[in-house]
Amino acid sequence: MSAKPIVMVSSYPPRLCGIGTFAEEAREFIQKANPDREVLVISHTDGRGAGVFPLIDMSHKDWWPVVAGKINQLKPYVVHIEHEYGLYEYHDSQGKGDGNQGFLELLEAIKQWPTIIEPHTIHGRLTDFETNFIHEICRLSDVVLFKCHYQKWRLDWNFHGQRWEIPRNIMVVPHGARSDRRWGVEDVPKLREELGLDQVPHMKKHLVGLVGWIQSNKRWDILTSMWEEIAAEIKDSCGQEWSLLAAGAMRDPNHLPDYKKYKNEVQLLEKKGLAQYYEFIPRGEIYYKVMALCDFIVLPSVDETQSGTLARIIALNKPFITSAPMEGLTAQTLESDGGLLFTTKEMLRRKVIRLACDERLRMELGENLKNYLENVVSWEVVARQYNDAYNLAQEAKQTGNPVNLETEF
Repeated sequence: MSAKPIVMVSSYPPRLCGIGTFAEEAREFIQKANPDREVLVISHTDGRGAGVFPLIDMSHKDWWPVVAGKINQLKPYVVHIEHEYGLYEYHDSQGKGDGNQGFLELLEAIKQWPTIIEPHTIHGRLTDFETNFIHEICRLSDVVLFKCHYQKWRLDWNFHGQRWEIPRNIMVVPHGARSDRRWGVEDVPKLREELGLDQVPHMKKHLVGLVGWIQSNKRWDILTSMWEEIAAEIKDSCGQEWSLLAAGAMRDPNHLPDYKKYKNEVQLLEKKGLAQYYEFIPRGEIYYKVMALCDFIVLPSVDETQSGTLARIIALNKPFITSAPMEGLTAQTLESDGGLLFTTKEMLRRKVIRLACDERLRMELGENLKNYLENVVSWEVVARQYNDAYNLAQEAKQTGNPVNLETEF
């Protein structure tokens, strides 16, 4: 490939990191959409793989000059940066963080190159620090990619108090989802056998899923605390027996107490023949296969701006139930018409029973998700939007005129 490369900056596998997993998938589809260019990655020091340069060492305050130097050496067509605050926060010997100052210095150092920033956390109500940070990255980059429309129009409120104009270089590009990981009902027996779950004698034909990383904010206990009662009500209401499949693993040791709590509650249900715990690393094809076993998914999160778990739910066209109001989870539930929302435990109980007993509703929600996937959030669609952003950034650098996009409202 003789064309200038696309250079991504991000955490990257084998690090067990949601942003790293996202970057791995995004890179795959950016490469397919740009077959004439290499898509290279500058990662943290634990990144690995072909075309990956593990240079970001957050143990040093001045971690960014080596990154800037590599970017200058690669002479990129565009620099595409995945941002999460924790990925670029340097902490000194007293544990004090630098507020992502090194990240901003990196942007200053590479401003000769077309630069795209894709921040993964843009809250609807920003803190003062977040407001200033978003203002700075919009100033220092050519295009900033938000995941949801509400994140863009809410800036009008967040910036109003600072008397700042709304940045005009913000594009909305949703969290991508695969369109090549869908299995039908006829495939479920084979998948159960492949994963060894056909050997669980008490597992019923119908499954409600709790699937993904086991974290404190993914409140599995909201459902597990009621599951025995819910399973009985489903049987009384429509004569069907359902099992709860709770599957995933812990990645952050800080969540160990809640991990033990959630796992213990599932295992108590296991002993009663009502549930099954299945431990696996939520990454790669197995993530999709586990989720494919379920008739629908419950995602009881209490802190999400958007969710990789939801992207996989959408990829499989699985009806879902999730908590609201909850940033990107609520936004994508409303936009896709593919899920139900709850705000109380009682609402969750009713929605689970309703979805379990109404196959027609499950089919309708699944069809809505299929259309949403194919037309709005498939990686093929998202990769084309990335290319649009790259073209805008290229034009801005060549003409000296900043990107000027329409506001939402």
